[in-house]
Amino acid sequence: MEEKAIENDVAQAKATLKYARISSRKVKIVADLIRGKKVQEALAIVKFAPKASSEIIEKLLNSAIANAENNHFMNRSNLVVSEIYANQGPTLKRIRPAAKGSAVRIRKRTSHITIVLKEEEKGK
Repeated sequence: MEEKAIENDVAQAKATLKYARISSRKVKIVADLIRGKKVQEALAIVKFAPKASSEIIEKLLNSAIANAENNHFMNRSNLVVSEIYANQGPTLKRIRPAAKGSAVRIRKRTSHITIVLKEEEKGK
């Protein structure tokens, strides 16, 4: 298996958060806003987005930036959010009492969030 064939050896930094206690559907709303944006612009969007997932994504984005700078020696000013996705994690199933002695199932959803940063070429 060749793992070197990742888009012509373009350096990329990655950060992953697993088992975040928020639905992946809610995370995808904010993720769609910052996909393809420069890092500084993405941080500004996430900072002021009035969504539940924006705080989680902001922390993860800062972690990905730190990984890029410290582990891959990338320049912060050239970084772009190339990929961001939220996959569904395991669902915690809980039970709530309901009318006539019955029970209703509550699904507490989790998600796995991944951010991949790439360094933008100088020509763009």
